[in-house]
This record gives sequence, C-alpha cells and structure tokens, in this order.
Amino acid sequence: MAKLARKHISHSFDVELTELKNKVLSMGGLVEEQLTNAMTALTKHDTELAQQVYNNDYKINALEVSLDEESTRILAIRHPAASDLRLVMAIIKTIPDLERIGDQAERIAHMTLQMQGETPAKYFIAMNHLGEHVQLMLHNTLDAFARFDVDMAIQVMEDDLKIDQEYDNISRQLITYMMEDPRIIPIVLNILWSARALERVAAHSRHICEYIIYYVEGKDIRHISLDQLKQETS
Repeated sequence: MAKLARKHISHSFDVELTELKNKVLSMGGLVEEQLTNAMTALTKHDTELAQQVYNNDYKINALEVSLDEESTRILAIRHPAASDLRLVMAIIKTIPDLERIGDQAERIAHMTLQMQGETPAKYFIAMNHLGEHVQLMLHNTLDAFARFDVDMAIQVMEDDLKIDQEYDNISRQLITYMMEDPRIIPIVLNILWSARALERVAAHSRHICEYIIYYVEGKDIRHISLDQLKQETS
C-alpha cells in the first residue's frame, strides 16, 4: 500500500518536499554503497576498499547536517500541518538512522583494517549470508521509503526478526571457535563485532520503516506487535 502524492496550493512547497525526500534517498544510496563496500572489504580482506569506506564516512555526516538544516528551515517557514508535518517529521527521524547505518559500515571497515594476515574462510560463511540479508533489508527499506509503501515496510520489519536469530546463531558459532582455539580470539572478535554492526543496521532499517508507517497511517507503532500492526493496516 503506497502513499499517493498530494498537491498543495503552493507549488513551491511541493517542490521543496520532493527535493527533501530525494536528498534523503541520495543519502540512503550512499549509505547502501558504504555498507556493500564494507562487507566486500571484510569478506575479501580488501584493506584498500576498507580504507576507502572509512575515509568516506564524512560525506554521510555532512549530508546529515545539511538535511537537518533544510528540514528545520521547512518547519520554521512553512509551518506544515497534518500529513505534511508527519512527512517532515518522518524525514527528520530517518536522517539520523541513515547516519548510524553509515557509522556501522565504517565500523566494519575499521574491523577489517585491524585484522592482520589471512583469515580462514570458514569464519565468513555465515557472515556472508547475514551480510546479504541485511543489505537486501536496507535496499528494501529505501525502496519502501521512496514509494511510502506500508506493505513493504512491514515485510522489512518481519525480516528484522529473522536477522536477530541469524545474529544469535553466528555469535554462538564464533564463541565456539574462540573456545576451541584461543589463538584466533583477536580475529574472531573483529568478526563478531562486525556481525553486531550488521544487526544494528537491521535495527535502524526497522526504525525507518516505522517512520514510513507513521507518515502513511498517522500511527506511532513502536510499541505494538507485528500481528497487531497487520490488523490495523489491513
């Protein structure tokens, strides 16, 4: 169920809201690229790519500041009401979650840079699957935001529950490796922290989907179950 665009009496306000939304999507695209590169760097131990991710984090931070300022200006000058206010508020809440996803990509890159030498491929088998799952979740989140699609947002929130389970399984597996061979503790700890970073990316993606539903439905659904949410939005 996608949100249909609504025209305002003021054409310039329509333009401002569209431009603001598009800038958020551009920020999302950069964040998505950072996460993809961070995971590639980790699993292939590409330190040059990891350094690139680490160095590019400032671009996301700059976009956060710029979009915050633009959103605040719209609130101050336009005094939006009803759905327009919800849209601006949803964007204001989305921006820091995107920035934090960027931080997690930087964190994964940092873990890669801390690893020395070759890392056994077996440590990355489960991580590859988790990384692909989280990257798809982020992609679908941005798609849901672009179309204000409640059904897709709910699907992403369901995926978050699966990712939590994957993360728990990987954590137990990696702890077992460390118990079996204490010599690999430093390497495996870096992978474990990277898995934690992916779990946080999924959580931030879920938050963005909550904001999408808030805008479309006018409901704060942070503290209700998915089953109840489906009933209320069906």
